[in-house]
Amino acid sequence: MQEKTYKLIELVGVSATSIEDAVQNAIGRATQTSKNLDWFEIVETRGLIQEGKINQFQVKLKVGFRLAA
Repeated sequence: MQEKTYKLIELVGVSATSIEDAVQNAIGRATQTSKNLDWFEIVETRGLIQEGKINQFQVKLKVGFRLAA
C-alpha cells in the first residue's frame, strides 16, 4: 500500500446565498491553484447581518491535498 502525505490549507468561502455555496466557492477557487484536493472539514460558520437580515455566509474550511510522491 502506498503511503500518502497531505498538506493542509485553511480557506474562508463566502456567499450571499447559502453555507453550501460558500463551501463550493472556496473549493472551486482552490482547485484553480492547487492539485490533488482530497477532503475538507468545516471548522467554523458565521455570517453578516444587515438591517435584520442575513447578508452573507462565511465558512472557514480546512482542505487537505495529497503531496506528489
